[in-house]
Amino acid sequence: MPRLATLGLCVTASMMIVSVAIAQNSPPTYQADPDTYKVIFEDQNFRVIAATWKKGVTDKPHSHPLPFVIYALDDCTLRIHNPDGSTRDLPGKAGAVTSGPVTASHSAENVSGADCHGILVERK
Repeated sequence: MPRLATLGLCVTASMMIVSVAIAQNSPPTYQADPDTYKVIFEDQNFRVIAATWKKGVTDKPHSHPLPFVIYALDDCTLRIHNPDGSTRDLPGKAGAVTSGPVTASHSAENVSGADCHGILVERK
């Protein structure tokens, strides 16, 4: 294959990879969907975010740029929608604490019968 064609193919493939990576990265929770996520405390070490997922609503695509823990304030279930179209249900119990990993992009749908509330804590 001539060098120019090989170079063109490499550039095209690189652009496609970068486009996919950009499409799958979303702003952090509180920037992507301030109606759902509100920063209630922040300093040089931690960010604390109050989350309210309204009944039947799916929040906007967002990321978790830092590992976090979430404290559930209600019994409820969130359905996580991933960029690849897959979903998974996360049942929550009031008072339960779970951790979450760095996540490039997803959205959460409240599939419970009432609003869901939680507190997310991110260590900076």
